Amino acid sequence: MKIRIKGFIQNSLLDWEGKIVSTLCTPYCNFRCPYCQNSGLVINPDQYETVSFETIADYLSEHRDWVDGVCLTGGEPCFFEDLPDFIKRIRHVGMQVKLDTNGTFPGMLRRVLESNIVDYVAMDIKAPLDFQSYSKSAGMKNGKLFEKVKESIKLIMKSGVDYEFRTTVVPALHEKADIVKIAKHIEGARKYALQNFSNRETLDPEFRRIKPYDIEELKEMCKSASSYVKVCLVSGK
Repeated sequence: MKIRIKGFIQNSLLDWEGKIVSTLCTPYCNFRCPYCQNSGLVINPDQYETVSFETIADYLSEHRDWVDGVCLTGGEPCFFEDLPDFIKRIRHVGMQVKLDTNGTFPGMLRRVLESNIVDYVAMDIKAPLDFQSYSKSAGMKNGKLFEKVKESIKLIMKSGVDYEFRTTVVPALHEKADIVKIAKHIEGARKYALQNFSNRETLDPEFRRIKPYDIEELKEMCKSASSYVKVCLVSGK
């Protein structure tokens, strides 16, 4: 399947720390995280207009003095076989590229990393790296997908490409001990970011009733995890 862009945010200060980027959203995902904020892209992407590459390239060319790069997010960008070619086209316009992924396509991730065509990779880690916890947080029951997640973590950490791991922290799914478990699994990682859960427009309506953690609680979790990774922070996104 060829890549399609179903969302085009022209300017974002939140998707790549320290940079102004244009964010491109791809459809489809093989997870069903109950707290997902992009359920429309996952469940019914055809409701959104497809943005042509020409529209994207024209904007980037006209604003190259303002926009630092492009963030490819989803859905799951690695779902698409022509992802490397699409990234090369973005780079040809003169843009740096950040790739967001859930880590379930290590083969595609390896292709992208070994081709040296991305400048930054952000991988979501949904829960501690045991199958029961992960299946609950990611809404999946496929053990093979879970093993691919662990493979992708190793690939990213050994790649030499700049990266971060991140977890959306949900009171119904995560406690401080869970965040510490994740940090231990990625011990030595360059960066681990905690994102606060939002209860607006979640895939599972029940999660709209859950109150997010206070920022101070997230900071305490971050403090507990910080001894295992080089940088741990609470993300503004």
